[in-house]
This record gives sequence, structure tokens and C-alpha cells, in this order.
Amino acid sequence: MPRLPAHEKINYVEFPSQDLPATKRFFSDAFGWTFEDYGPDYSAFTGECLDGGFFRSKLAGRTENGGALLVFYSADLEDTLAKVVAAGAENAKPVFSFPGGRRFHFIEPGGNAFAVWSDPV
Repeated sequence: MPRLPAHEKINYVEFPSQDLPATKRFFSDAFGWTFEDYGPDYSAFTGECLDGGFFRSKLAGRTENGGALLVFYSADLEDTLAKVVAAGAENAKPVFSFPGGRRFHFIEPGGNAFAVWSDPV
């Protein structure tokens, strides 16, 4: 049974991509995502805990530019780091500890920054 959108809760997220084909390839390779294209400049993903899409842009989402940082959760941080790097991401901030866990930051081939966190060791 499909989940209905919750009133006044975040329902969908859209990201820019400086290289839309590379972004799609990266998320497919690293996380197994599938996409549905809506023309040459937009591609949507569903079933990833939060649905959304990527649109072709000359800009990218980075915290140093004031952009929000979306953070994934991983039960095996080192395995996820290996997948992300193998799929073509830049490891922007190596694994570090923070109160509550550990995480790393990466930049996907379309230019957007993300992070992945895990529980403390």
C-alpha cells in the first residue's frame, strides 16, 4: 500500500546537477537507485526514503555556498565509503567522529556534497 504524503512534512527534494548523466550513473552504481527521466533536463528517483529528482544546472549544492547538507545513514560506514569512491565520488572529508557517531562527506560527479553517518564504533 503506497504511503500518502504527510501534511506539512517534507515530501520531495530536488537537487541541481552539473552533469546529469554522471549523477544518475553515480547513484545507480553506489546505491542501486533507479531513475525516471522527464525530458533531457530532469530525472526523478523514488523509493529512497525520500523521493526527489535532479535537474540540469550550472550550479551545485554545497554547504560552503549556503546549500543544505543531506546526510545518508549507513550500517557499515567503511563499506559505503568504498562504494561511493568506486562509483566516482570525491571523498571530501574522510571518516571522522562526532557526538553520536562517525561520518564522511563526499561530492558526487554532478558537483553536489552529501554526507554519510553511522553509529559509534
